[in-house]
Amino acid sequence: MSTTNPIDEKCINTIRMLSADAIQKSNSGHPGLPMGCAAIGYLVWTRHLRHNPTHPNWINRDRFVLSAGHGSMLLYSLLHLTGYDLPLSEIQNFRQWGSRTPGHPEVKHTPGVETTTGPLGQGIANAVGMAMAAKHLAARFNKEDITLLDNSVYTLVGDGDLMEGISSEAASLAGHFQLDNLIAIYDDNHITIDGTTDISFTEDRGKRFEAQGWQVLKVADGNDLEALDKALQTARNTKGKPTIIMARTHIGFGSPHKQDTSKVHGSPLGEDELKLTKKNLGWPEDAQFFIPAEVSTHFKSTMEKGKELEAHWQGVWNQYQEKYPEDARELKQWNSGRLPEGFTKALPVASPDPKGEATRKSSHKCIQAISKVVPNLIGGSADLAESNLTTISDSGLFQAASYGNRNIPFGVREHAMASITNGMALHGGLIPFCASFLVFTDYARPSIRLAAMMGLKCIFVFTHDGIGVGEDGPTHQPIEHYMTLRAIPNLYFIRPADANETSMAWKVAMERTDGPTLLALSRQNLPIMDRSVYGPAEGLLKGGYILADSGNTLPEIILIATGSEVQYAVETFEELKKKGITARVVSLPCWELFEAQPKEYRDKVLPPQATKRITMETGITLGWERYAGNDGITIGIDHFGASAPGPVLAEKFGFTTQNLLQKSLALLGK
Repeated sequence: MSTTNPIDEKCINTIRMLSADAIQKSNSGHPGLPMGCAAIGYLVWTRHLRHNPTHPNWINRDRFVLSAGHGSMLLYSLLHLTGYDLPLSEIQNFRQWGSRTPGHPEVKHTPGVETTTGPLGQGIANAVGMAMAAKHLAARFNKEDITLLDNSVYTLVGDGDLMEGISSEAASLAGHFQLDNLIAIYDDNHITIDGTTDISFTEDRGKRFEAQGWQVLKVADGNDLEALDKALQTARNTKGKPTIIMARTHIGFGSPHKQDTSKVHGSPLGEDELKLTKKNLGWPEDAQFFIPAEVSTHFKSTMEKGKELEAHWQGVWNQYQEKYPEDARELKQWNSGRLPEGFTKALPVASPDPKGEATRKSSHKCIQAISKVVPNLIGGSADLAESNLTTISDSGLFQAASYGNRNIPFGVREHAMASITNGMALHGGLIPFCASFLVFTDYARPSIRLAAMMGLKCIFVFTHDGIGVGEDGPTHQPIEHYMTLRAIPNLYFIRPADANETSMAWKVAMERTDGPTLLALSRQNLPIMDRSVYGPAEGLLKGGYILADSGNTLPEIILIATGSEVQYAVETFEELKKKGITARVVSLPCWELFEAQPKEYRDKVLPPQATKRITMETGITLGWERYAGNDGITIGIDHFGASAPGPVLAEKFGFTTQNLLQKSLALLGK
């Protein structure tokens, strides 16, 4: 090992052995990365990362993202040694029930963990989002005489991260945006689970990143602190482009028989090999979780340094508050997550209109209204802004020369787009949204799932739902997507029926603080219902509500629909009423919200005694039996669509008032 100070070597070996001991005790985990990258982690966390272990949420801290999340013990060792609230008992309880040291890092679960990683490629894309958020906030709040916000983002990536397509999407965008506050360190250890990288990964990674607009630095020995330090200093001082440091490392460093083999990637060393490794590194062979006193003392300096860094920044903040009180007040509000007073009043209210408008257009009006009163709303589309209608009209494009603008051109990069949106939310201070066609949630789903897992306030605006897409055909018509998205825990999937439900959907999305919301919006016009006749759109806030009812008696039949099919339910209701049949229409735009309501409310909307029910939605019928019941009928589409005008498809596939009326009468035996 090439170090300049004996204490450095002892600290690095402490990281290695803490990690190896925890993984061995758990009999589960990935020792290869923590042992191979211990020197990198040590150097970044003690000499470069600006952070305060006693205040993990200091807003101007640098962020560290372990994109190669399987190496979580590296991060946990660093957190413990540098003074975060992660006691040794948690290290000893690695991967066990109730511990704060899960198998892969989880944000909001472990102090100092900035994001949930493990699905490879997500971390580097999150880091790009964090760097973009930092640039936007700096552009908004820094002044010529006071630099208040200047944090950087570090991410440690592995071969798996760079093989995943999302990393290429994200890196391309980072280079285009010239994110010089982003530093990636590549754990170039030449090993994958199945063998060496030669069997599947032989491209020139450096040239790839150069082509994407990155500065590429190479360190021949990942244990050479002097070379690593020089590269990190160069990266911090470089302007106009992000940096990747390609560090040649040795997976499982120190293990006599497993170093540089795939055997050390995802399995404990084993008791015998662990002892041999300790002997090889000059470590007490029988000691477990051993931290030399001088190592503890040395790492404490990181805590003191962090306190000094934040104290200095606090002085700048005090000066800023005195000189720019309104900006300081706004920054506080942005970081608090609170919405401005009067936010709800800004939401559009649409007048009844039989012709109506597409809910994507209604959503566009919401974005314009909200963006005027919520200045930290920021987002964009995957090269579909003109179709998704997501452009904030009074702002320009987010670009390298204009980080203060609020329209982000993500390009055709749905997977990275959603993950970058997650990164912006994780950074804090902003309310990010992103957009595409609903069918392309297939590409974005892993990131949407992680947003739900992390409880992030992200808004996913996906338009062109159902078969109403029409002539674009089955490739662009989401059929199974409603249900696959509803299957994601903690995701609010909302499919509004008209303009006023769309406003309420945006209200839900903006006010929600514990998870993401996905809006499924129509391409085609939908009638705007007369709310003086039918139930108020505020019913959407409870996920489902009575839209139309024949009276106080138990309805003979209940028609349940979402989105564009609600209009057919209402028209059928009116026809049934003419025939003297007591019916009810339930608009059910968000199952998750509805299921969260008290049983008394749900039973009021859908009385258990009313067993004659018909559901209608332009998606697969799977799942609708929950609401249709044993005596009900589900009208859906359990096959792919076709290419034809939307109204033709609606007729051919049975999404009409006539079909719903016929099935209603048949169900009633009339």
